[in-house]
Amino acid sequence: MLTCMDVLLEVLTHILSHLPPSSLSSISLVSRRFHSLVTTPHAWRIAFSRYFPGPALTGKNEGRQRGDDWEHNLLKRRAFCRLTALSSWRNEYILRTRLLHSIARGKPTSYQITDQRKSTRAGSTPAAHAVVTYNSLLQFPISHIDGTFGSSIESKPPAFVHGASEEGIATQSDPTSKKSGAGKWGLLSESRMFNHFSDSYPGEAPWGLGAGNLVGNPNVMDVSQPHGMVYGEGCPQGRTYFLSTSEKRGRFFPRSVLDPHYELGIPAVNAAHFGICATWIAKSSEILKSTNGLCGMITGTSSGILTSYALGPHPSYDQRFERGQMTARWALCPGVPIIAIRVDDKLSAKRLSQRRIWITVLNALGELFYLTSIPRGLDTYQKLEPEALEKAAWLTGRTVSWEIVESSRRVPVPDPFNKLSTNATYNPRSSSDEMNLNRDQIIAETKDIERFLAFKPIHFRTIYQGWDMRRKLEVDFAGDDGQGAGESFMVACCSADDDQVASVKRFTRVGTGESPSLDNIGSSSPASEPEAETNSSLFGQGESRGVLSSGNQASPPMPNGSNSLPATVEWRVSNLTFEGPKSAEITACALDMSTFARMTKFEDPLLGMCGNSEVSSLCSTPFSVLSNPLVSSAEIPGQRGRYMAVGTSLGSVFVWDIRAAIPGNSHMVNNIMPIRIIHTDSPEISSLALTALYLVHGGNDGLVQAWDHLASSTQPVRTLNSRFSSRARRRLVQATTANQNVGHNFFAAGAICLDQDPTRLRGIVALGTQLRYWAYSSSAADQYKSNKRRVRYSHHGSNGSPETQRFSNSGRGALMDYIMNEKAELERQKIAKEKELAHLRGRFGTDLLGSDASDEDLLAYACLLSEESYTSDERNRRGSESSSGGSSSSETIASDETFSANPLTQQISTPTLDTVDEELEPGLAEAIRRSLQDTNASQSPKEGSVLTDEGTTDVGSYSFSPSLSGTSSQDNVGDLDLAIQLSLAEQEGQIAPQEEFPALGSTSNTPSKRRGRGKRGF
Repeated sequence: MLTCMDVLLEVLTHILSHLPPSSLSSISLVSRRFHSLVTTPHAWRIAFSRYFPGPALTGKNEGRQRGDDWEHNLLKRRAFCRLTALSSWRNEYILRTRLLHSIARGKPTSYQITDQRKSTRAGSTPAAHAVVTYNSLLQFPISHIDGTFGSSIESKPPAFVHGASEEGIATQSDPTSKKSGAGKWGLLSESRMFNHFSDSYPGEAPWGLGAGNLVGNPNVMDVSQPHGMVYGEGCPQGRTYFLSTSEKRGRFFPRSVLDPHYELGIPAVNAAHFGICATWIAKSSEILKSTNGLCGMITGTSSGILTSYALGPHPSYDQRFERGQMTARWALCPGVPIIAIRVDDKLSAKRLSQRRIWITVLNALGELFYLTSIPRGLDTYQKLEPEALEKAAWLTGRTVSWEIVESSRRVPVPDPFNKLSTNATYNPRSSSDEMNLNRDQIIAETKDIERFLAFKPIHFRTIYQGWDMRRKLEVDFAGDDGQGAGESFMVACCSADDDQVASVKRFTRVGTGESPSLDNIGSSSPASEPEAETNSSLFGQGESRGVLSSGNQASPPMPNGSNSLPATVEWRVSNLTFEGPKSAEITACALDMSTFARMTKFEDPLLGMCGNSEVSSLCSTPFSVLSNPLVSSAEIPGQRGRYMAVGTSLGSVFVWDIRAAIPGNSHMVNNIMPIRIIHTDSPEISSLALTALYLVHGGNDGLVQAWDHLASSTQPVRTLNSRFSSRARRRLVQATTANQNVGHNFFAAGAICLDQDPTRLRGIVALGTQLRYWAYSSSAADQYKSNKRRVRYSHHGSNGSPETQRFSNSGRGALMDYIMNEKAELERQKIAKEKELAHLRGRFGTDLLGSDASDEDLLAYACLLSEESYTSDERNRRGSESSSGGSSSSETIASDETFSANPLTQQISTPTLDTVDEELEPGLAEAIRRSLQDTNASQSPKEGSVLTDEGTTDVGSYSFSPSLSGTSSQDNVGDLDLAIQLSLAEQEGQIAPQEEFPALGSTSNTPSKRRGRGKRGF
């Protein structure tokens, strides 16, 4: 008969991997072998890989795997972004399955912040809704959303900012109140004051195509919930508009009024010939603090000019700027439009100390530029004229040096017969002061920049390959190879024209120098810090080139004008391949923006463990050097993966791991296969968003669905909005009857925003001008066991209802006060228990045997203490009786001079008894003397010796007391008892050898009857 003990561990693990998560947790209670097997990470990893097939299922569906290949790929490690800080395979498996079940269940979240003033009656709480739909008060479809989802701990409601790039207006909303236009912010702007390329230049082809004499594009926008909105006109003479969240009305940025200064590197910029092609506004305060307020907003123009602006006064920095003040400017790629700007919103001093990339710019020719250092501005900008401010912005831009990704550099059109008159290999751009150019070189460079600014798009399309203004850019600033690099740039060619094919390329920055240890990442000793290099300031004052004006530590300066060492950093290229039809156009692109996906290695709490990470648990214990099993990111559940998804015009979604393997050298290009291909029911994908848990797609037909990108199910987890809903049909009828809405899709999902915490199932989607917000409960994932009791609800509106009193301010609803009282009571109990334990340790010495002592050891120790206490009490009682009877032990027991007759006794007892007399009581000292004397007598017995209950005693060595002997001779009963005791002692001595030192406890059997009768013999 075959038992489970006969089955191999590998086979048993394979069998257990087929169990669901709840059964796999319960199987550990069957036996010790099952418990040891289930509690190992290997069993959970195999079960995770089988439950979430991911790339294995994709390969099987595409016909790339058969037979054994399917089973082999099914058990491979999965690459994904984990859900929690200190995660394990067991935690990841159970938590992910429960959260996906919570999405499919659709239960409303247990805690929702509601407006108490809107209650219909006192004591009643509005019913919680999992999905809320409300109007944005915009007239055109929403294209951008940014916001915060609030915190139940801090009682902050969710807040969002949403804008329509076609209209140029943004509004605020609170889903809990189901209303938009809080404080009428954004509603006072007039959309008719903005110019559009299609209206101003009818008949001209956009994107620099057609005749190629003009560069035009739809107006661009970026929104930020804490800071406001920035809007740019995409036509010639385009302006930039900024609306702060602290103001009701916005403002246009002033145009350039500065004359050229060739010796300072300032060219002549004619604003009449270029428009705004890209905008960016800060989403967090970290970037403002790191840049000292210099980079609050950034715009890119169709002439290749990159400009940075300040948001105005802000508590993150000490410098005082005006709203929309120009702070830095560069001629980055003269004549070539800048089409995308990405900035690291999680920028910190630790990242800057490693010279990590914090800003990336993409132009129409596919060139990628980046910065690893922060520009340094003036100490003060007070009382400066507009010309002086613009001049200071150009000079501030020269304090840093832009780098280009060499593998993305523009490629000239093949010209075997030298028909092109220009030099296609020369591309000027603003230089840096670190290059130490002389005055003539700066003047020549500035004039070349001015000449390139006058070129039209047809010039660059003729000379260079790859002109495309509809490329999309995504940047993984948190990619880390352990050597201060690892960032990745993903450039998607959308295939908007017939002669183009959709493609996605990944450019990865790799450090080839010596790898620093994980302990040294993000920290530096004073001895290793570079010394600040003091040079003359650009503006006539001495300043430290290594320190920002705000006092924040900037990256150390590099020699020869380079911000990164070319010998230690190189770029590797990978192709993110498509499966299926090649004619599809990329219509949407998204990157995983979860909390742990945006952390570098030295910020990761699973690698830092209460060290450098800011999110590590305060109660977690750091791993020691010897016991830390996580020595590399490959051993972390998910291997610190990060997903990127693109949507196509055919309704398909492709998902890749952008942190997959890189080529071995810069001359090789590897292919990265998609880990998941999702074929939706939408005819075209209009928006995408994803977290570490799930992916949400929005179609141009209004269909919004949530998917598991690890393919635990091939069907959508939940449909968040149906295209067949009554609201969608009603909006479709309204849109077709409005003349001004011709050409706009008012029921497509224009933008999606998800909570950055993947364990919080919250998100918002824009459906035309409507907003749909969902918040599902994730309480099922708070604990692994699902044995929940059914909650008994009372009648609606009853005072005894727990739902109505859960969040009230009095009675049983005062949860916070109750929790604080319970905490205080627990602290008091803890202190009292510690005092009690301290008393027991001091009274009984319970901690003397150590914490690993068994119950038998403690019991034996207690018996020993009890015997010692009893002996001491008995000795004290006998001493009191002797003093009351008028006799002392000196009358019965021989004096010290009696023992001096035996030299051996004197030799042994003299040094010992002196110490005993000092430390012990007199009665105990006399007993020890008698015991030693009896031992000596037993070693050399004499004829006249007498055997007593205390041992063999020399008769001649005692001095008798007449009074006591006379008294004892009259006590016949005592003589009989003594004879019986002596007889028993003689029998015991014949059976077993006498002990060398008889126990003193035997003298306590008959203490009153033995006194004075030891001299009797037979």
